[in-house]
Amino acid sequence: MSKIASLNPRKTLVRSAAGAALLAAGLGLGWLPAAASAAEIVGRLSYHWGPAHTSAIFAKEFADEVTKRSKGRLRIDTFPAGQLFGIREIQGALTAGSVEMGGVVGIISYPPVVKNFTIASFPGLFKSFEDQRKFFTEDKVGSRVWNAVSAKTRTRVVMYNPVGPFMSFSTKSKMDSIASMKGLKARALFKTERPRWKALNVKMISLPTREVYTSLQTGMIDTLNTVPNGLKAYSWWEYLKFGQLPYQAFADAYLTANSAWFDGLPKDLQQIILDVGKEVGAKSSAQIMKASDDLLKEFQGRGGVVTVLQGAAKAEFDKLSDEVVFPALAELVDADVLKAAQAWSKK
Repeated sequence: MSKIASLNPRKTLVRSAAGAALLAAGLGLGWLPAAASAAEIVGRLSYHWGPAHTSAIFAKEFADEVTKRSKGRLRIDTFPAGQLFGIREIQGALTAGSVEMGGVVGIISYPPVVKNFTIASFPGLFKSFEDQRKFFTEDKVGSRVWNAVSAKTRTRVVMYNPVGPFMSFSTKSKMDSIASMKGLKARALFKTERPRWKALNVKMISLPTREVYTSLQTGMIDTLNTVPNGLKAYSWWEYLKFGQLPYQAFADAYLTANSAWFDGLPKDLQQIILDVGKEVGAKSSAQIMKASDDLLKEFQGRGGVVTVLQGAAKAEFDKLSDEVVFPALAELVDADVLKAAQAWSKK
């Protein structure tokens, strides 16, 4: 994680938290840290996840633990379910300083700012969340991409809080060979999904999440990529009967802080945030994989079938990726980034 230069926002003396909020609203300023008292700093943490979502649970645990360890000097107030900002709004709000902290889904928020971060959602490229994170923090080219994200968004990641690993599900095909997928009708959500669907001769249909259930019900679509939790959360497993492993991509999410706000905190409070973020983030990362594995077991308990590609079958899909999918995806990132990521994946 690189330390990003301070935004140097306007410093304004305000006598109360209420006065700070009114002044900020009236002048359209960036961040103005609210204070419940002269001795307490208040940071707002906004995220789109509902309170019952795994990522929301760990975000709340992070906020509560930081508040506890600071012993009254720093309070983190949480605003779940998009009360302040939605999934596509939060990054702009953080960059502008309209909120101090936020929950950001990388593959949603970062590619519009730094196109090379799109590499994170290339199917089959990374083996795990840890593998993907190490590419961005340990590889020379990957680190450059990560640092560009931090600099351009004017934020600092303080905790990993992943959404989950993506895989394919279908109502009608075991997806155990390339031939078995020809003619399927798939929901296409991300640009990085399209080259693979096209290479597999799958018909693509763009749908918002709210329409997926009905579309599965009517047969408008019969295949999609999702995190396992989506099966249960949206009741999609009433129609989806087949799944395909290994996981194709790892949708990482982060709790991030506005750099100017974070850099303006006393050093000991900064350290508390980073320590808690590391501890709770490790739990969140472990839990999301366990939850995904448990959901797949529950899916199978309902009669679902999970195909694990291996041997000749996996080699067939890998060959298609190398020869067709990745060349098509190449236009989405710089050539050196794709080359570095592919080299990293082969380690």
